[in-house]
Amino acid sequence: MKHKQKIAILGAGESGVGTAILAKKEGFEVFVSDFGKIKEKYKQVLLHHEINWEEEGHTETKILSATIVMKSPGIPDSAPIIIKLKEKGVKVVSEIEFASNYTNATIIGITGSNGKTTVATMTHQILKDADKNVSLAGNIGKSFAEQVASENFDEFVLELSSFQLDGIEKFVPHIAILTNLSPDHLDRYDFKYENYIESKFRIIMNQTKDNFFIYDADDAMILKWISEHQIKSQLLPFSVTKILEKGAYIKNNEIVINIDNNPFTMPITELGLQGQHNVKNAMAASTASKLLSIRKETIRQSLESFQGVEHRLESVLKINNVRYINDSKGTNVNATYYALDSMEAPTVWIVGGVDKGNDYSELFSLVNEKVKAIICLGVDNDKIVKAFGNVVDILVETHSMEDAVQVAYRLSKKGDNVLLSPACASFDLFENYEDRGRQFKNAVRHL
Repeated sequence: MKHKQKIAILGAGESGVGTAILAKKEGFEVFVSDFGKIKEKYKQVLLHHEINWEEEGHTETKILSATIVMKSPGIPDSAPIIIKLKEKGVKVVSEIEFASNYTNATIIGITGSNGKTTVATMTHQILKDADKNVSLAGNIGKSFAEQVASENFDEFVLELSSFQLDGIEKFVPHIAILTNLSPDHLDRYDFKYENYIESKFRIIMNQTKDNFFIYDADDAMILKWISEHQIKSQLLPFSVTKILEKGAYIKNNEIVINIDNNPFTMPITELGLQGQHNVKNAMAASTASKLLSIRKETIRQSLESFQGVEHRLESVLKINNVRYINDSKGTNVNATYYALDSMEAPTVWIVGGVDKGNDYSELFSLVNEKVKAIICLGVDNDKIVKAFGNVVDILVETHSMEDAVQVAYRLSKKGDNVLLSPACASFDLFENYEDRGRQFKNAVRHL
């Protein structure tokens, strides 16, 4: 159905430009407005599609006269323009909500504080290995909206952040996965953990009895929320601590997935990615794949060959027998906890960035046990210095990746690890966590 509605798009990044392309295709009158500068590559795309845009400020009359507004995930609800739109009763949605109206694809939506990129990439890999016409989108890669506009996929695997879920109204994934919960982005949720949790559970708010919800049954906060709310979808838990009647669990050191009378089993030792959190990631991905009738052998082979994602505990190089590890995607305390926990050698830890209301106390015992030196990398390192000043003997402040890596090189000895796992957002010194991870890898290669 063609509209002549007006859409205003706030933010000309990946999701904003993708939405603009889709909206133009669907007959909307499109206007893109960015409060900052628009990257040259996105300007070229907007020009190519003959889409009107502005940068370094918002023309309020044009935005407030829109029928619908798509805001990029990075723009908080507290932004003055958003407050004005809501006062005027203009519908403000996320790219995910907008684009889902224009596809009939089966959607597998994945959220959680940690592990969602790994689970999304793993699920996508299994489906691709099964020759499915599937794509990966959401908080990863090419925008969902642009792919809906230009391709015709049968399945979408979407990695979904809480910010993207905040902007949904009718979006409903056929399969929803919640990997885990830990405090994150609290600066955007009035520093209330319960607000952040509510945001994550929006992924299932429109599901019905014909849909599925896969979740970590070892996570106390998830179980608490489920016990207090009525859920319409079919529940499929996974656990590494208990045997489940239905779902995924461990028995005799094997993953067992029992959702019909034809269980899938696989020895943990055969997984391409080791570590308890990766066992859980594999359980979530293979439960979703089983629901989509993927052959057991395909699931097994995919999980055996899966080697992880860039910027998540990614081994970069060994120099003078020191291993350099890029965990730039570790943007919260819980992710960094996993990273430090997996270190088997004395570790020089590079940490810091934009604090999101972090409580570092849960890292103290691990830092005490594993970390020989801390290198702070951020514009403001006070909170980290205060938290760990008495926990380690050596703590150095740096303000560029090159400096951080040089200091790490000097402080590390044969057999050590150098770990970049920031536990913070990247926006003070870097464009995003990918930029931070790439700069780390480049600096290591230039040692």
